[in-house]
Amino acid sequence: MTKLLLSLHVLASILAVGPITVAASMFPRYAKPPAPGADGPHDHDLRTAAFLHKICRGYAVVGIAVPVLGLATGAQMGVLGDAWLVASIVLTTIAAALLVSMVLPGQRELLEEGAGEGPAGTGVGGDLAGTGAGAGALTVAERRSAAARLAMTTGMFNLLWATVVVLMIVRPGSTTGA
Repeated sequence: MTKLLLSLHVLASILAVGPITVAASMFPRYAKPPAPGADGPHDHDLRTAAFLHKICRGYAVVGIAVPVLGLATGAQMGVLGDAWLVASIVLTTIAAALLVSMVLPGQRELLEEGAGEGPAGTGVGGDLAGTGAGAGALTVAERRSAAARLAMTTGMFNLLWATVVVLMIVRPGSTTGA
């Protein structure tokens, strides 16, 4: 039973958390408007950003299986009190809190702020030619700054998950072998 639970836990981690980390990392690039007066190509595309946000939201729900299966595996192995597992649980909780309280709301805010833009997220349209000068709208500079903060927060989320993976593999102090 332990091998089955561990296999399901690892598969859930790869299939649920992996897409979140990739999509969340890509999101700021597509949600960030180009600098005012910038010439040349840019990646600002709110349709792509909205799709990446949808991936993050959907897989966040599926991702609940990861800690559930992890706890079941730890209980089966009799290692729930081991320091490496406790540290992993704490880091997973912090990562989940960061995702739910900062990453997903930050994505949603950038999408809502960009909703007044013209076709294909060009920055031309309902907010006075992309200046953010509409009623209560953020300026382009503020939206660019918000996208940069979101990228940093997403990076912290990804580092937490990378640390959990290392702890799961190395299992420092474990007597069950590594």
